[in-house]
Amino acid sequence: MSKRTDAAAGTPATLALTAAGIRFLPHAYDHDPGTTNYGIEAATALGLDPEQVFKTLLADVDGALVVAIVPVTGKLDLRALAREVGGKKAVMADPAVAQRKTGYIVGGISPIGQKNPHTTVLDETAELYPSIFVSGGRRGFDIELAPADLLAITNGTTAAIARE
Repeated sequence: MSKRTDAAAGTPATLALTAAGIRFLPHAYDHDPGTTNYGIEAATALGLDPEQVFKTLLADVDGALVVAIVPVTGKLDLRALAREVGGKKAVMADPAVAQRKTGYIVGGISPIGQKNPHTTVLDETAELYPSIFVSGGRRGFDIELAPADLLAITNGTTAAIARE
């Protein structure tokens, strides 16, 4: 897959970042409709270290949706996420619920500009990089920004919530 240079402006994520005055870089790429591992696809298409590319997941923690952002090379530790937000039990949210509550489609869920705000936790490994990549709000489009800026726009926290 080749890099594309067109900026996919106008997603809720880019609009929110622009309105907040947060610096970001858009990265569009050709999405393969047959792909289901969207994060690895983004890392490969953009020629990035997969550890620097993060996926946005939604979990149900004791009945409340929580956004978890973890490296695409790892998995979400549901117990660690529940502990971090003061819950007892976490399960992955139903994809249809995730789409309805965020306003994005699976594979393009951005942690930024969601329809409904949710508690957000970013895996602490993000702080190892000056910038990280997250979905920009559609398949085939990532946003590069500083971890601190992602935390600011989402009112998020960092914690060890990823496992291999």
